[in-house]
Amino acid sequence: MKRNILTWSVVAGVVMFSASCSNFLDEKSKIKLDQSQVYSDINLVETSLKGIYANWKAVRTDEQGLIMMMGTDETQQGALQMKSDAAKGGLDRYDGNLNSTINHIANQWNIRWPIVNEAARIIQGLGEVEAGSREAKLVGEASFVRGFLDFQMAMYWGEIPIRDLDREAELGIGRQPLKDVWAFIIADLQRAADNCPKANDPGRATSGAAWAMLGKAYMSAPVSTGLRDFSKAAAAFEKMMGDYSLVPYKNLWDYNTPNTAEAILEFQFNPVYPNNNKIQFQIGSRAVQSFFGDGCFYSGYDKIVPTRYAYSSVDSGGIWEPGDQRRFESIRYDFTYYGETPTLEHILWEDLGNDYDELMPHLKKYEDFRTDKHADNKINNMWNSGKNIPVLRLADIKLCYAECLNELNRTAEAVNVVNEVRTRAWGGTLPDNRKWTAMGQDAFRTAIMDERMRELFAEDWRRIDLIRTGKYVEYVKARNKWTKQSGTIQPFNVRLPIPDTEIKLNDAISPADQNEGYH
Repeated sequence: MKRNILTWSVVAGVVMFSASCSNFLDEKSKIKLDQSQVYSDINLVETSLKGIYANWKAVRTDEQGLIMMMGTDETQQGALQMKSDAAKGGLDRYDGNLNSTINHIANQWNIRWPIVNEAARIIQGLGEVEAGSREAKLVGEASFVRGFLDFQMAMYWGEIPIRDLDREAELGIGRQPLKDVWAFIIADLQRAADNCPKANDPGRATSGAAWAMLGKAYMSAPVSTGLRDFSKAAAAFEKMMGDYSLVPYKNLWDYNTPNTAEAILEFQFNPVYPNNNKIQFQIGSRAVQSFFGDGCFYSGYDKIVPTRYAYSSVDSGGIWEPGDQRRFESIRYDFTYYGETPTLEHILWEDLGNDYDELMPHLKKYEDFRTDKHADNKINNMWNSGKNIPVLRLADIKLCYAECLNELNRTAEAVNVVNEVRTRAWGGTLPDNRKWTAMGQDAFRTAIMDERMRELFAEDWRRIDLIRTGKYVEYVKARNKWTKQSGTIQPFNVRLPIPDTEIKLNDAISPADQNEGYH
């Protein structure tokens, strides 16, 4: 019988979370374990949910946490990465290497479904719950996780299976119509908003996070579903925005000030294995590493770098305006380290010609000085980078809210909301010549996309922003170096291919179900 990531049994689901559930597994036979044993004990459900969160935040670690940032108009792979891995290079070139056999895409599919499956088991296992009860809180959190991941996968792949275990006989494990998928996502996020607590442990879902994602779902659902509703999205954002406040931008990236008043949801990390995120190892500079070693906190291996559009000033064809403090918090331009400036001399063997980018601007937000050889804790290796990673924060939601107001023909109000975010970006006082003023609806649509890049650079929202606004192919083709060089991006590339492993192992998904344009 075929086995696939969508048909993991409850035993496999619990084994997946074995780090959290080890005591339970020691006491119970893995073979005899069934769903009723797991979900009849609320403490075991809590343990399973903690395992879900642990595995969910792992999605944003190491190289796998960067894959969905490749191939956008904001970030692209480094030159040596493109030269040395043709298959992965397809994520930026949009050529024949971007196909159903690419392991990096299969991994993005495969790491999400077990988490969705376990969340589905909690929701089914607890059944009908009493409002305000501990059980209701857990159902709310599980619904949030399932809704969030389904939201991502529906944006990336389109029609996806619906893992509603109460309807498993009806739904099976095949792809479902978009309207049904998005109705299911919205229902999950509404259930989460109704049942998640207003306050929770850091890294766990709250009602604020659920309302925020519900709003994003309403403004992102494909128009063809009939579910895109900017009025409902704005109303959802209004439910939660007042519970958070903007903080100085630099505080968002200071490991001494985690979980600020702006944070709606952050994945919790620290610079000690196994709780590190390893991001800096992937995104730092190879040239810096060749000069100063792993003990320099901004060395690394250039897995993704900013596009020229993302790092350039407005007068050079990019996005940055004079005085915007977000620029130098987000992007590193200077690689001088304790008085010494590295060169490319140690990496000339790469033979990249005019494509050398190891000393061009790099991502800065996730640099972690605690890993530096000059830091007091003597970690001495950027692989241990462990800053928290933002998932949802207020500025993002304010900009989403402004988009909704503009679509509702309330553009003057939308401009005011954007200026709130920009005021913070200029340190609390926004110069008159940097204030947004009256503009038309279409002009706002263009301008807000640049503002979102400035505010949310490399926070894993750009691909989704490009898809939902219909700007994916246009902007990527013009601004991503590798995409522009290849000239092969097509409209169908807005979606990713269904992994061939899923098609081969899942009786309910056939080659004919593959997304258009892929093989």
